[in-house]
Amino acid sequence: MEITTESVVLADKYIEEKVGGQTSHSDCIHIAIATLNYADVLVSLNFKHIVNHRRIRGFNAVNFKFGHKILDIRSPREILEYED
Repeated sequence: MEITTESVVLADKYIEEKVGGQTSHSDCIHIAIATLNYADVLVSLNFKHIVNHRRIRGFNAVNFKFGHKILDIRSPREILEYED
């Protein structure tokens, strides 16, 4: 996926709504790209800026506010299945 004007605009909205700060702009672009490309789930190990309950709620509140899909954000541990 590539960075588009639309993804940068959505990332900026996350920052304007105080979901992330300017230092996490690239993380916000990552979320925006996943949202705009209708990803079913985004899996990340970035617990500070992405896989964080407060931020997940914030990203999805902005997505809802601007008519975008709600994005399921998870850690690998939450989606991997292990066989015994």
